[in-house]
Amino acid sequence: MKAAILTGGGDCPGLNAVIRAVVRTLHNSGHECIGFLEGWRGAIQGNSIPLKAQETDEIIARGGTILGSSRTNPYKKEEYVGQLVENFHKLGLNALVAIGGDDTLGVAKRLYEEQNLPVVGVPKTIDNDLSCTDFTFGFDTSINIVMEAVDRLRTTAESHRRVMVIETMGRHAGWIACFAGIATASDFTLIPEIEVDVDKMCEVLKQRRAAGKTYGMIIVSEGAKLPAEGLVTKDAEIDEFGHVKLGGIGDTIADLIETRTGIETRVVTLGHLQRGGPPSAYDRVLGTRLGIHAARLVLARQFGQMVALRGLKIVSFPLSEAVGTLRTLDLDFMHEAEEFYKNV
Repeated sequence: MKAAILTGGGDCPGLNAVIRAVVRTLHNSGHECIGFLEGWRGAIQGNSIPLKAQETDEIIARGGTILGSSRTNPYKKEEYVGQLVENFHKLGLNALVAIGGDDTLGVAKRLYEEQNLPVVGVPKTIDNDLSCTDFTFGFDTSINIVMEAVDRLRTTAESHRRVMVIETMGRHAGWIACFAGIATASDFTLIPEIEVDVDKMCEVLKQRRAAGKTYGMIIVSEGAKLPAEGLVTKDAEIDEFGHVKLGGIGDTIADLIETRTGIETRVVTLGHLQRGGPPSAYDRVLGTRLGIHAARLVLARQFGQMVALRGLKIVSFPLSEAVGTLRTLDLDFMHEAEEFYKNV
């Protein structure tokens, strides 16, 4: 058997752990692996490299992906799908392991259903917003990066008696912002699932300042929505999957705070820092386990499936169930965080 692996969409700590595990598991059964470079773009262009167990054994500690990635959508142009399928057969492939988020796995689902391509999916996103899986690798690393950044910003906020607004990733779901807010004892956290309550946020900051706290920390997800403005975007540019580029909500929130409270306020947008660097131990283990089970699905020829974490077990779901519906934050977590916003 000869299988291909690709990584699509935004990079994510733990991708290399998945690649390593797929390669090793198939190698142990006497099979061969190649990697398509730069996601679906490599599959369309037939651009690939061999993947050997001995050469991928130590990549577990590296961030990003050794295969490269892109946001290429094969369904953007009619001829792309035909080129992809032709390259698949020309290379003598028997399976494709697609590692990615909702967009990448959405393409995998269509290729399985419409082209009968033997595909297995592995969920990947730091946003933790994919259906059917409790957690995705990369999420743990990202919230630890936010936590470390906020811990550093706290000292300068306290020194200058300022409010610091920290903008995190999270287009549709507030997992990163909420978990980071709890972990850093933020004064207020703003998420996409709940419309921003500017009055309440400013009141909390004023009450705490009056009670003697000399600084404030606000965590805001990039996808948080203001009552009037809605989503805040950097520009009108749309990617191949129809997504606008978000960013700037932190600046808007900082201006509102300073205007309404009179407290000097600064903003830090963490951006791609949240994707970078080596994966945490948790993400290395989770990525490895998902990769092993994805390879086992390939060996069992159980295609059209996505591996997932449920509780402590790795299970699988049909791609048709796993994509298309985003998994927003379980608001129980937010209600727990709100215990710290009620009184001074």
